[in-house]
Amino acid sequence: MDLDKKTKILPLIEQFPHVYNELLKLSPKIKRLKNPIVRRTIGKKATIKDVSKLIDVDLSKILQVIEESMGKTSEEIEELKTQRREQLKELVIDMHKGAELEGLKQRFKEILVDVSPSEIGEMEQSLIDEGVLKADQITELCDIHVELFKDTLEEKDCPETVSGHPIHTYMEENKIARDLIQKIRSAADENKLELLKELAKLEIHYTRIENQLFPILENLDISGPPQVMWAVHDEIRAGFKASKLENIEELIEKVDEMIYKEEHILFPMALEKFKESDWARVKRGEEEIGYVWVRPGDKWKPVTPGDVHAPEIKLESSNLLDLDTGKLTLEQINLMLKHLPIDISFVDVNDEVKYYSATDERIFPRSPAVIGRKVQKCHPPKSMHIVEDIVAKFKSGEKSVAEFWIQIGDKFVNIRYFAVRDDQDKYIGTLEVSQDVTHIKTLEGERRLVQWGD
Repeated sequence: MDLDKKTKILPLIEQFPHVYNELLKLSPKIKRLKNPIVRRTIGKKATIKDVSKLIDVDLSKILQVIEESMGKTSEEIEELKTQRREQLKELVIDMHKGAELEGLKQRFKEILVDVSPSEIGEMEQSLIDEGVLKADQITELCDIHVELFKDTLEEKDCPETVSGHPIHTYMEENKIARDLIQKIRSAADENKLELLKELAKLEIHYTRIENQLFPILENLDISGPPQVMWAVHDEIRAGFKASKLENIEELIEKVDEMIYKEEHILFPMALEKFKESDWARVKRGEEEIGYVWVRPGDKWKPVTPGDVHAPEIKLESSNLLDLDTGKLTLEQINLMLKHLPIDISFVDVNDEVKYYSATDERIFPRSPAVIGRKVQKCHPPKSMHIVEDIVAKFKSGEKSVAEFWIQIGDKFVNIRYFAVRDDQDKYIGTLEVSQDVTHIKTLEGERRLVQWGD
């Protein structure tokens, strides 16, 4: 096929699919060519010259990339990816052995000059899967990893999208977080802690990422990077709770670095890997967790909302579910669970979350993205071994109840886990029940008559 600046890009990509992957390495903006609306409208006429303008890359460079990728078979492309992944692994392993950072960065530039954020994530995942490193080891050296890859990542465009898209909302929150970091650094000591309290609201931002982005990445067999980032989130959370003046600079530096990792690794990787229906699921669950400082715009609309919303099940009042001690409609059961003054989650025999009660004021945030997720992945890495121990003892029959109580701000929270077994004592799953017992702890004496509050 002859190529020039007037060659239409979509037919080219359809004939040579790996051309798209090579162009994506030049800029994440190329993902717009996969948008169904774009493909049906302006994409039909888009030429290689138009692509050059879209991603702001020299036309000759784009033509060179296309020509080279067209000349490779799919097997050759996969082999090159495998080689790149192995080279990345060698670099990180050498770094963990204590190799000098500047020398590693030079090797990186020479060998892997066009590495993508997704390849970094896949490399870290393969290190964990193969037992070369444990997730906590990668967590400890995460900052060094970013330093190693930073020069190349700086050359990549930060993800851009339209108002209302989840990534756009994350980016807007990050802008305000950066501004607060600058204010903290320049503020007098007596004002730093107050500004830090405002920055601590970033907890909502992290919770959305953990509940919305991480489950989808895990479904794509990318669990290493989420574990690494969640562990750092918890370190930041602990720093916010401590709120000591002498540790502020270390804390806000960690927040600043997390913003960098999100915008140069996590977000580009999600934009590359997620389908439109994945983003629609993310969007759907965001409202249940909430936002910090900003509200999403309304320009972005998922193209395939039908892929997300399963047909709603409606039961007429006459269609009752026959329970052990009564008959209720599905609607009645759902409303009862939503009105209980406790949070409930149910995990099945395969350790997958199958249900959580959508009460108005949950103690621990949940979103629809958690459904189908392994329970081990729903907790921070530092507490994963506790969850695994409880489930194992429930399954073996050794234990049937586990209980904890913790202080969360001004709330005293009781958390209980119950093994659910059928009439033959077969393990069916685990029920998690969380309750704010702050008021209950204060009760004394008796109250035998109703006393209405204001």
